[in-house]
Amino acid sequence: MADIPAVSRLNSRVRRLVAPNPGVMTGPGTNTYLLGTDEIAVLDPGPEIPEHIEAILREAGDRIRWIVCTHTHPDHSPAWQAIAEASGAQLIGASAGDDMFQDSTFRPAADVRHDDVLQTPEFTLRAVHTPGHVGNHFCYFLEQEKMLFAGDHIMNGSTVVIIPPSGDMKAYIESLQLLLQYPLQTIAPGHGEIIEDPVAAVEWLVDHRLQRESKVIDKLKILNKASLEELVKLVYDDVDKSLHKMATLSLTAHLLKLKQESRARSNETGDTWELTGS
Repeated sequence: MADIPAVSRLNSRVRRLVAPNPGVMTGPGTNTYLLGTDEIAVLDPGPEIPEHIEAILREAGDRIRWIVCTHTHPDHSPAWQAIAEASGAQLIGASAGDDMFQDSTFRPAADVRHDDVLQTPEFTLRAVHTPGHVGNHFCYFLEQEKMLFAGDHIMNGSTVVIIPPSGDMKAYIESLQLLLQYPLQTIAPGHGEIIEDPVAAVEWLVDHRLQRESKVIDKLKILNKASLEELVKLVYDDVDKSLHKMATLSLTAHLLKLKQESRARSNETGDTWELTGS
């Protein structure tokens, strides 16, 4: 069996374990956060990897009361079931809106809603609906520490893939802008290290997405009409070709945003695009 992952204490209320699932899409691995000491919330329990589940239970055990999930991708939520069976903890999160890359086992008693609050004697955790990466994505704001648990809304070291149909680029940018209304001091991402300058990170992501959108428009102006396969090579020419399959998902989300804004249109199958003014 692999070594049990080490636990990092981030502040008086939060500890972090990193799941042993490193990769191109997961960075060093999925971050699982333990909130509280006497009564513990496990935030993003991670993939169903036995040694990771054992590490969570070893660290928190019979003090686990809640399991909180930012979203239901296979690297973030599936361990919930084993932890709930071992602890009797309540599952908090939102059901998937589609079946693309989703955890089909996820069954909360009730779907979390924007501004719902989990309040304990040790901490206050506020749900912030942040659709974009997928429609059922929530960030969670730890009020006492002014720390945002960002799941896959914001990652340290890379940008996230926007995955239609529930993933939505327009919603993603608006969700990023929403976060600027909160008094953020740090961001605890689903992958990577703590982000110490959250406002700069959010503003950079908004600017990055809008620059990518401008590139989509520029290439469509040149090509007049283009397939997704043609566009991804040009719009993501700064991204390794091995990632173009995933980049096509975000490209589609950019095009759907332009369509929502009546700036682009597609053929019936959605695989050929042009600007509405061309």
